[in-house]
Amino acid sequence: MESPKETVIRVEDLRKHYGATRAVDGVSFAVERGEIFGVVGPNGAGKTTIVECLAGLRRPDGGTVRVLGLDPGQDGRKLRERVGIQLQQAALPDDIKVWEALDLYASFYRNAADWSLLLEHWGLTEKRAATFKTLSGGQKQRLFIALSLVNRPELVFLDEITTGLDPQARRATWELIRGIRESGTTVVLVTHLMDEAERLCDRVAVVDGGRVVALDTPEALIRDLRAESNVRFGGLKGFDPEALNGLPDVSRAAREGDDVVVYGDGPLLTRAVVELDRLGLVPTDVRVGRATLEDVFLEKTGKKIRD
Repeated sequence: MESPKETVIRVEDLRKHYGATRAVDGVSFAVERGEIFGVVGPNGAGKTTIVECLAGLRRPDGGTVRVLGLDPGQDGRKLRERVGIQLQQAALPDDIKVWEALDLYASFYRNAADWSLLLEHWGLTEKRAATFKTLSGGQKQRLFIALSLVNRPELVFLDEITTGLDPQARRATWELIRGIRESGTTVVLVTHLMDEAERLCDRVAVVDGGRVVALDTPEALIRDLRAESNVRFGGLKGFDPEALNGLPDVSRAAREGDDVVVYGDGPLLTRAVVELDRLGLVPTDVRVGRATLEDVFLEKTGKKIRD
């Protein structure tokens, strides 16, 4: 029998207002030890305010927050020894050197990691003496991650950590985040990028308007959406897609631009390809589509992802 997982964060009815604006409006969730837990949604949804309340950087107006069994508002000093954080607006002085930043952060903690090992682990050894202003976007993010881990945290908050990175640096950062979890550290990942959350997170809380509008694994959220699959065929000029509408599991087939798109459930690809072969047709391009976490967001909020 699998032993119950330990809860490292418990939030109940968290509220934070700024004048008449309800930035966080009755949020509740729990985070288990060893998972990557995503807090996702558009900018302005309340994600960063939630994390700042969890980290003790803001005092809630109501509700209960416990992080590693501690009250962030009352036990901030104890909590900071056990938690790492990288905020969206993180910055360093332009002329500080990489090793100086790590050495400075290490001096804040009683049980700091060997920062020279962090340099090596996060691929910054060659940039040891480089100043912050000369680092690339990906190098700066690796440095911020290293700084958030310098106190050997049990839990780390990463807020919009890949925003502004090119695709290659973004994918590399994803691997670094997976590595943090594999080392035994629980990760709370804040992002407005739904593909990022879908690929990285064990569970996701979708936040909009200061409320949690959905919470589960990405797979479960997508499955519960019950969205149709689709197969898109290119190179079928002159073909009437009506010929595919009678196939089992096909809800509709239509022409969209130069493509023929088949919607429905079940083995759509197999059924459509067999029928096209029977008709003597060979598409030049075939693409299979499925629902994503972005579709879940649109369904739950009725809005587009806002950058």
